[in-house]
Amino acid sequence: MKKVFIVFGAIALVAFVSCKENASSKIKASNVEVAAERDEAAKNLPIMSFDKSEHDFGTIEQGAAQETIFTFTNDGNAPLIITNATSSCGCTIPEYPKNKPIAPGESGQLLVKFNGSGQNQVTKTITVSANTEKGSELLRIKAFVNPKSGAPATALGPVK
Repeated sequence: MKKVFIVFGAIALVAFVSCKENASSKIKASNVEVAAERDEAAKNLPIMSFDKSEHDFGTIEQGAAQETIFTFTNDGNAPLIITNATSSCGCTIPEYPKNKPIAPGESGQLLVKFNGSGQNQVTKTITVSANTEKGSELLRIKAFVNPKSGAPATALGPVK
């Protein structure tokens, strides 16, 4: 039992002696300057702004392919890079400038293709991932899809 107290006492003594140094004397001024520059550069982020966040195709026939363009501008002070764009459904396909830097002040386009599937009111979401502070932007498309002519209908609507 005495050995345990002696070992713990030795460890405590080493801990107290090693913490005696002044930590602030170990800071190098050059490292502080580098960290300040890095923090300032981190504030320089692209800002992605769209001309519209939603597009309504109106009333369309089922299966009628539709397309729209969302125009975006880099309002930030660093190059904007879109890393991915995905939709909430396989019936909607976004096309974007993949990993191509968009300089501050420049604009680009995101083409969204919708194959006209579904019935009645349809809303789809497109998630655009980029190197912005938010990390992603949400866009929406919507349409009222009429069933193909000749499809049987019921009192509640068309039969699926």
